[in-house]
Formats: sequence, C-alpha cells, structure tokens
Amino acid sequence: MPLELVPIRCLTDNFAWLVHGNGQTALIDAPEAAPILAELAARGWSLDLIALTHHHDDHIQAVPDLVAMTGAKVMGNADDAARLPPLDISTRPGETVTICGEEAAVIDVSGHTIGHVAYHLPGSKMAFTADSLMAIGCGRLFEGTPEMMWESLSRLNALPGETLICSGHDYCRGNGAFALSIEPGNDALRQRLAETAAGNRICARATLDEERATNPFLRIAELREALAMGSADDVAVFAEIRARKDRF
Repeated sequence: MPLELVPIRCLTDNFAWLVHGNGQTALIDAPEAAPILAELAARGWSLDLIALTHHHDDHIQAVPDLVAMTGAKVMGNADDAARLPPLDISTRPGETVTICGEEAAVIDVSGHTIGHVAYHLPGSKMAFTADSLMAIGCGRLFEGTPEMMWESLSRLNALPGETLICSGHDYCRGNGAFALSIEPGNDALRQRLAETAAGNRICARATLDEERATNPFLRIAELREALAMGSADDVAVFAEIRARKDRF
C-alpha cells in the first residue's frame, strides 16, 4: 500500500511533510514544532524519523524540540553534517535509505545549497524536493551554480511523470506570476493557478508531469525561442530564466 502523505503548513510559507505507513511515521524537514506536534497528536501517531533535505534554518530549526518531544531519529546528508543538527543516520547521494519501511533513493540536488538532497520513494510515487525543484519554480542559487542546479533539476526530471513532487514552500503566487510573464499562452499553467486560487489544490504538491507542463525551469525547450536564445545550450537558457526570476 502507498504511504499516507500529510502536508503541514509551517512558519509563513513553508511545508513540512508527514509520511505514515507500516506502523511508522517520518517527517521530511522540520520548520516549526507546534503545527507538526499538533498534527501528530490529532492522528495519534508517534514520530520515528526526521529526514532533512538541507541546512537552512527554516528546514531544521524545529529538530531539537521534536527530538526532545518524540525521540525521533534524525537523518541527513553526511557530506553536510557540519551544518545540520546531529545525525543519527548519515547518508549520501546515490544511497538507498528506508523511510516508513519503504526504500527511498537519496538524490543530489545541489544548487540552492551545496549538499541539498531529495528523497524519492518509488513505491509510493513521491519525491521530496524541498528547495530544489519547487512548485512552478526552483530555489535561488545561494551556493551553487546554474550548471549545478540544471544538473539537479535534470536528475529529478528523469523520474517517472506520475511522481508526486512535494516541495518546501508555497511560492505559488509569485512563481505563477513570473511563469505567466514569460509564457502567457500556457493554458495548463493558467488552469493550475486558477485551481490553486480557488482552494482546490495545494500548489506545493503536483505530479512531475504537471511541473513539466507549468514550470518554466523544466520548459527550457519550449522557452528557448521565446527568449530569443535559439542557439544557446540548456544551461544558458536556464541561467537566463533564473536571472529573470531573481529580478522579477
């Protein structure tokens, strides 16, 4: 049976994700303790594992309180351990870990930060991408290069199209407005934004196929000519779109 997935809004615009199944519960990222503890209590679940994607405070700052309250183990990228809370389970990109009894691939998605990882659970068709591939966007390049982020997005884009992409923030309004500014004729994008505005969906949760149809950072081929970059390679087109988003 696929694992149960529960999105939790935290802080101003963060999402944490609870995953439950096989008698276990895991949390992907820990922005804020109170809403996470409230959700666990409402469902009568104990917390067994906290899987971290990257070191930014709005993804890790609730770890000490959650560990103290639940005794959960903490998992993260050993290569970035110096910037993460103490790890009980160290992993690295390319390895396979277990989340709620299901195998999960650890994927290098550096770019937003160096050492950022995503977790792909093929059995449940879910990927937790935090601030790499995001809803109708991607994370700012605080530490990495355009080449690095494009490689990361390409790894994620190679996953099956039905994979549910669970990202770390609700930036739908700003990302959607920018996407429309460079591709105003994208009907799939307009429909997705309308459904989100009507409260019929959570923008931070969409299939990879939906992202391919609406996310400008996965639509390099479609946007190359529109940006008058017909002879440019993929990295250059990606870098131009990212620079325009930064100025938007």
